[in-house]
Amino acid sequence: MDTLAVMTSQKSPQTMKPATAAKKLGVYLEATPAEFQEGVVTRDELNTLQSDPPEWLQELRRTGPHPRPVVAARLGVSISGLARGGITEPLTTEEIEALRAEDPEWLERERAIQAEVRAEEARLKETKRRP
Repeated sequence: MDTLAVMTSQKSPQTMKPATAAKKLGVYLEATPAEFQEGVVTRDELNTLQSDPPEWLQELRRTGPHPRPVVAARLGVSISGLARGGITEPLTTEEIEALRAEDPEWLERERAIQAEVRAEEARLKETKRRP
């Protein structure tokens, strides 16, 4: 192929696997529609999903099931903390709310650990700012 042909050829759109797109959207892949799971997602499609989410995406974000990073964030713990608490599967919003209401000992402990980690990160960030 000569250089002129390379220079004038159109770039193909950047695509990603459905698992990557689901992660970027903060949703559990297995709960997405089949056509989403079986296809590829372009960068433009991802941007559209983020800026103007269809009803299925809005509902999934609202009710779940949610992937572990989202569950951890909503409970205020780390993903490791979820595992230590025995939570290894995605949870729905209702299940997350039930856990919050129950406030088991492991959740209190993991929230305290997370608070310590954040405080230490903030302290280290502050010491880096000082000359």
